[in-house]
Amino acid sequence: MLKAYLGAFIRDESGATAIEYGLVAMLVCLAIVGSFTLVGDALLNLFDNGTAEVLATQTAKIP
Repeated sequence: MLKAYLGAFIRDESGATAIEYGLVAMLVCLAIVGSFTLVGDALLNLFDNGTAEVLATQTAKIP
C-alpha cells in the first residue's frame, strides 16, 4: 500500500505549473536586481551631475 501511494505521489504533476511559474518569477526578479546593480551607480551619477549643473545655472541667475 505504501509503495502504491508513493508511486502515485511521484507521478502526480498537479503542482508542476505553479512551481514553473514561481521559477520564472524568480528569474525575472533576479534579472531586475542584477540590472539595477549594474546600471544603478551610473544612473545615480547621471542624476547627481545633472542636478549640480541645474543648481549652478539657476543660482547664477539670481541677482
